[in-house]
Amino acid sequence: MQEPTLGFAHFIAQADGVAHFLLALLLLMSVATWYLIASKAWGNWRMRRRARDFLRQFWDAPDMNAVAGHLRQHGIGDPFSHLAHHGLRAAGQYQNKTGKRLIEAGNADEFLTRALRRAIEQDTARLEYGHTVLASVASSAPFVGLFGTVWGIYHALLAIGMSGQGTLDKVAGPVGEALIMTALGLAVAIPAVLAYNAFGRANRMILAELDGFAHDLFTYMSTGNREEPESRRPPGKVAVLAEARAAAGGA
Repeated sequence: MQEPTLGFAHFIAQADGVAHFLLALLLLMSVATWYLIASKAWGNWRMRRRARDFLRQFWDAPDMNAVAGHLRQHGIGDPFSHLAHHGLRAAGQYQNKTGKRLIEAGNADEFLTRALRRAIEQDTARLEYGHTVLASVASSAPFVGLFGTVWGIYHALLAIGMSGQGTLDKVAGPVGEALIMTALGLAVAIPAVLAYNAFGRANRMILAELDGFAHDLFTYMSTGNREEPESRRPPGKVAVLAEARAAAGGA
């Protein structure tokens, strides 16, 4: 009688319920990882393209009314336009404040600062979507595979002990099959680790650029000077805030 060929198919056929559960868990982790890799890579590419277009339109715009018009026409599709939208809306809300709510406390600069900070916090949470899943898969998949290997070796040794055949060829085959689970765990974890690091670096770069843009936006809306945060043109502050409030009415 011909002995069955060892390999992945034989391992699956001989695996028990625990091994099948671990395989299904690793498959679920892999599907989630590659879904997040594909969706976040596509989303980040679109976001960066829209961010470049918006920033070009923003700095080429003659005033905040033109920026508000661009936002109404094209919508909010990136963190930079989202930040500008919050700044314009904050200017409009400050103009119409009643002074009866705690959120309305402070002067115009403090009101604008809080609005921009809330927008950055929302964008940060949005950019970090899926990172917890990637980190969890990267850290747990090797241990799931290792547990499957230990479980497989345990059953292989029990079967060998019951058969009474302890030769090398009888031991090496089942033990080698059990190591498949460790390999699968590493195959699931490695893409998750690389994706987590890549997306984390991309997010840090975007947030650094967003922080710089928030500073420029605050400077322009509070002083009327696009170039430097120094108040070189004090009269511009009133004019730009009035302009931003007027633009916020339609944003």
